[in-house]
Amino acid sequence: MTDRYSPGQIEKKWQKKWEEEETYKADIDPSKPKYYALDMFPYPSGAGLHVGHVTGYTATDVIARFHRQKGFNVLHPMGWDSFGLPAEQYAIKTGVHPQKTTEKNINTYRQQLKSLGFSYDWSREFATSSPDYYKWTQWIFTKLYEKGLAYEEEALVNFCPDLGTVVANEEIEDGKTVIGGHSVERRPLRQWMLKITAYAEALLKDLDDLDWPEQIKKSQAHWIGKSTGVQMHFTEEKTQEKITIYTTRHDTLFGTTYLVLAPEHPLVDAITTKEHKAAVEAYKKEAAKKSDLMRTDLAKDKSGVFTGAYSIDPVTGNKVPVWVADYVLWNVGTGAVMGVPGHCNRDYDFAKKYDLPIVTVVDLKPEDDIEMHGTTINSKNEKISLNGLSTEKAKEKVADFLEKENLGKRQVNYRLRDWLFSRQRYWGEPIPVYHLEDEKRPLGLDELPLMPPHMDDFSPKETGESPLAKVSEWVHFIDPKTGKKAMRETNTMPQWAGSCWYYLRFCDPKNEKAAWSEEAEKYWMPVDLYVGGAEHAVLHLLYARFWHKVLYDCGLVSTKEPFQSLRNQGLVVANSFKKKSGAYVDFEEVIKKGDEKNPQYFEKGDTGEKEPLICQIEKMSKSKLNGVIPDEIIEEFGADSLRLYEMFMSPFDREKLWDTKAILGSWRFLNRFWDLCTSDKIQEARPDEKDPACAIKKGMRLGYKLVLGVTEDIKGLQFNTAIAKMMEFLNSMQPLVIYPKKTIRYAIQSLYPFAPHIACELWERLGFTDDIHTADFPEIDPKAVEEENVAYVVQVNGKHRATFDKVKGLNQADLTELVTNDERLKGYLEPGIIKVIFVPNKLINFVVKR
Repeated sequence: MTDRYSPGQIEKKWQKKWEEEETYKADIDPSKPKYYALDMFPYPSGAGLHVGHVTGYTATDVIARFHRQKGFNVLHPMGWDSFGLPAEQYAIKTGVHPQKTTEKNINTYRQQLKSLGFSYDWSREFATSSPDYYKWTQWIFTKLYEKGLAYEEEALVNFCPDLGTVVANEEIEDGKTVIGGHSVERRPLRQWMLKITAYAEALLKDLDDLDWPEQIKKSQAHWIGKSTGVQMHFTEEKTQEKITIYTTRHDTLFGTTYLVLAPEHPLVDAITTKEHKAAVEAYKKEAAKKSDLMRTDLAKDKSGVFTGAYSIDPVTGNKVPVWVADYVLWNVGTGAVMGVPGHCNRDYDFAKKYDLPIVTVVDLKPEDDIEMHGTTINSKNEKISLNGLSTEKAKEKVADFLEKENLGKRQVNYRLRDWLFSRQRYWGEPIPVYHLEDEKRPLGLDELPLMPPHMDDFSPKETGESPLAKVSEWVHFIDPKTGKKAMRETNTMPQWAGSCWYYLRFCDPKNEKAAWSEEAEKYWMPVDLYVGGAEHAVLHLLYARFWHKVLYDCGLVSTKEPFQSLRNQGLVVANSFKKKSGAYVDFEEVIKKGDEKNPQYFEKGDTGEKEPLICQIEKMSKSKLNGVIPDEIIEEFGADSLRLYEMFMSPFDREKLWDTKAILGSWRFLNRFWDLCTSDKIQEARPDEKDPACAIKKGMRLGYKLVLGVTEDIKGLQFNTAIAKMMEFLNSMQPLVIYPKKTIRYAIQSLYPFAPHIACELWERLGFTDDIHTADFPEIDPKAVEEENVAYVVQVNGKHRATFDKVKGLNQADLTELVTNDERLKGYLEPGIIKVIFVPNKLINFVVKR
């Protein structure tokens, strides 16, 4: 081994040693406090990791290593969210079975993560597509079924013909599928649903107890969407059908000038008059092509069609027209809303477009938003008067009236809808339910895992059914338990299923008799720190919380919430380059011309006469050809340099602009740190307490200061400032003539969570015999870093005249004696001192005669 810093040799040596010795294997140890640090489950794509992914993984590794040093028994696992649509789409294109693709991708990811020296307990590794794992996913589904939380219904769904499957609302962005950017349409299909709405209140209330970013908690609260209002019934004039609406602005009832039904509302066909049938049918077909998000986009132009029907307002007695409009969703509220254009911006836009009446019933100033609360006006008849009441009092009076007259009732509603759980896919967990002639039968544990048949053709049927529906001999069979004809479920679970509970399996991954043992769950749960992207604010986090609460109610887990603390890493962005056509160009194939202030970019080989490339900063992504592979960085600079740079770029939760050249700074710092720790200036000697200028004493104080600063910063996930403190320490230490060995020990321990390979090598070379991974991280008394000398500012009549660097704690008399005996200051004091103002350890001000 060379005496110079050689990351290539050092890192391979220590990674091999850690793996062989299972250094990071975690076992239950009641004698120690536990700490569970978890990364959000990665999906192993074919593109592999880029350095943007490395940010979160490095952060949790820093935290895991730090807590081991602080005496915690740390669980830090890694596995794979390996079911999902991308692998199936790749299989359809190439004919390669998803299992083979997934295994290959996992191998790539694992190798990359190991090359970065992350302290994962690899003995706990698993993939959600493994039958040993999804056996228990299926078992949890049966628990949901037994509690009445899993049910089937024919539902209007977002169906993507190109992908051949249903996609959830949350999987659609700007009207297109997140995966592939394909169009969707509304279709009625038999679907499995999970009754997440049964837990809406608990999911909302328990957010208060979580140490999560406020924005994430707000996003979940908004998605759950609790509101308090009234449910009431309008009566259609001719058919006498009751049209039920829900509103939170029942104070504006007298401002209702129309009703709107969702195109899917079952009463649309019943109440539409003959002369309006054709227009309504055409409108319904167009609405079916739009996703829920497209339909409810506040910025989009509102559209609708008149049914020809009128309804009677139960309070005012007014007759109002009934319209159909796609901005109303059948699966939200009652699928019908009252139009109050005088006090709802959405209704106002609709009324203006179709020339419907607009009535003002709240007294507002012209500059006010029409949706503001205020004093009620124009709201009186022989039954009830709301005039002069505040919005809240008017709401109470209307609610009281509706309940008294049996016309409606107070009601709490939630925006949250039941979770559409079916997917028409092959590469997912089969749903463990048999359809018999007269009943459904969930499978028992002894019948799990239910595995899919082997297939070579993974494309869905033209009918929209799952590829599994093609395997007739698997679908149709005789149930061995009942002897009845049966059908297996051809829909599979969504990718979210496996990631809803994986944190629990990590507690006890080798258990063949149970999903986890009671002992393991009680010891390790909850997750102490969960780190991942903010894009999972609603989907994964809400679904996982729901499953966990069901398991809690089943008595299978001991905590109400799975993730006590959550933090999101900031996005890593980088320059991307594309042609005017929109096609991206690999940044390696780009040349820059012009100066720094006015650069122009062209493809290599271009003369510059062609149109320049468009350069813009975007999220790092393989698809944008601006993804930087960690393998290349590690080969050139080493994993420790990359880890250090990832944490130093900017505050952890902020956006980070990638600059490969800047890694050189981290590499240089590690070289300087190596030189410091291998210097012949290092001594075991103790400081001379009588000599405050002693180099050893100064060095010790620098070590104390470093430990205190790094400890505080790591606890607060302020990784960039912790590294800055290490750099400051290095700059202050290097000029000293002696380096106390104890200070060097502290420095190595401080660096270790960030750059473990170099730290382990230096630890060994300096002969420290205890294990650096678990060696006590020093507890430093803050008084130990207090400087013995302070700067005393001397003022005369408020003007600065001198500064004395003297021992801390001088009293007023001692400092006055020093000043009055100083030849430089006697002239300022000659007129005579009238008063002395003294601030201990900071300032002395002499007020003299003028």
